[in-house]
Amino acid sequence: MSELLIPLDKYLAAGLHIGTQQKTADMEKYIYRVRSDGLYVLDIRKTNDRVIAASKFLSKYEPDDILAVSTRQYGQEPVRKFGEVTGARTIPGRFIPGTLTNPNYAKFIEPEVLVATDPRSDSQAIIEAKQIGIPVVALCDTENLLGNVDIAIPVNNKGRKAIALVYWLLARQFLREKGILKEDEDLDIPPTEFELKI
Repeated sequence: MSELLIPLDKYLAAGLHIGTQQKTADMEKYIYRVRSDGLYVLDIRKTNDRVIAASKFLSKYEPDDILAVSTRQYGQEPVRKFGEVTGARTIPGRFIPGTLTNPNYAKFIEPEVLVATDPRSDSQAIIEAKQIGIPVVALCDTENLLGNVDIAIPVNNKGRKAIALVYWLLARQFLREKGILKEDEDLDIPPTEFELKI
């Protein structure tokens, strides 16, 4: 297990560890325990390690070759901010079928890696990523299936603060891996700036 990227209480405050009342066999290895109310709780240390692994993996790509998507409302602002901070391409909101597979579509793009906020709600983007043979990094909750996911980041992918914090961490770690930020340097903006304002 790696050292925590941020203090444990910050992870807990954002609710990163709060899963759902369903679990899949794919996600079982990331589950820490089940609460008395039936909610599965994710292991924050494993989330931390997967953020590190995903950031290292993404840092092998140029920002313009990364596409981050979120159909889920709470993920749209984090995806936008991730793009602003890293230079990655983003599609916050509806993913139009053919975006990755139809060269005749006006907004056709050819990324080399996809970052998805939720394998279920971003399934169209993931299907197309697999059709064109590019890897998929995804934020995955306890009920997600990982069949088309290459790197899973176990996290509450329905929580506004949780999604924002993970994208903030991914952005920070990506920039550190690229040497744009020093090893102990933070982003100019706090994780709250990645949150959808309500």
